[in-house]
Amino acid sequence: MLRSHAVSSTLMLLLAGLTLSLGGCQGGSSAAFTELAAARRLAADLRFQFTKAADASNRAVMADTDEASQVYAREAEQATQTVQGDIDALRPDLRSLGYPTEIGLVEDFDKRFAAYRTLDRKVLDLAVENTNLKAQHLSFGPASEAADGFRAAIESVGAQSKDHCRVESLAAKAVLAVREVQVMQGPHIAESDDAAMTRMETEMSRLEATASDALSQISALEPPQPQLAVAVAALDRFKELTRQIVALSRRNTNVRSLELSLRDKPALTASCDDSLRSLEEALAKEGSTGTR
Repeated sequence: MLRSHAVSSTLMLLLAGLTLSLGGCQGGSSAAFTELAAARRLAADLRFQFTKAADASNRAVMADTDEASQVYAREAEQATQTVQGDIDALRPDLRSLGYPTEIGLVEDFDKRFAAYRTLDRKVLDLAVENTNLKAQHLSFGPASEAADGFRAAIESVGAQSKDHCRVESLAAKAVLAVREVQVMQGPHIAESDDAAMTRMETEMSRLEATASDALSQISALEPPQPQLAVAVAALDRFKELTRQIVALSRRNTNVRSLELSLRDKPALTASCDDSLRSLEEALAKEGSTGTR
């Protein structure tokens, strides 16, 4: 009876120990599963945020206003910071799980992402300057208004002149020169080659000199009058605006940011995305226990 009781007690102790042991294993397995699930979520968010950052950067380059380009540039930077935060959060999870392959993939992505960020920072800094866009607005706005004002004033002088034919001929010559400068502003703004821009600037300067010379000849033929003074002021303003347009166009920030986005950025973006896809696939293949 005593012996039977002793055996029974021993069995109960063994069963209790086994239960505790199994419970500990199940608890460890549950914790590993939780860590693995968290790592998978971070990897998925990492890829989503990277895609979001790249898309926002592209929109900043293509934006047609300062405000829009700045908004998209901020979105790109915020998503980029979230990517970095996800990387920093994922590393300790992978180390805790003991996943050297995935850790290597994260390190590989981090290097590629550093190169991407360097290029993207340059792209965004250029994009938000919008010098080509500003030059275009000046050309289509204030410069066009100055040119129209010059034409109206100088044609009015010709219509009232005693030497009607001579003054009208000089006025037409001056107006044509100004219009040709206007026509050249657009190609200059779009041009990326320095030598080509220099050739256009030389021709624009020649045309401005032609307009100034014609106006000087008219001034020599005509007595001082308000419309002649208006024409002189309008031509001076047009020439000053053209100088501003050329200076902005020379900076070429929109053209340069677009070139970088189309030429250099796609390969870096694809490389980063490939690395993140490999990370997601590796985590998806991990075993049911979440440990190695």
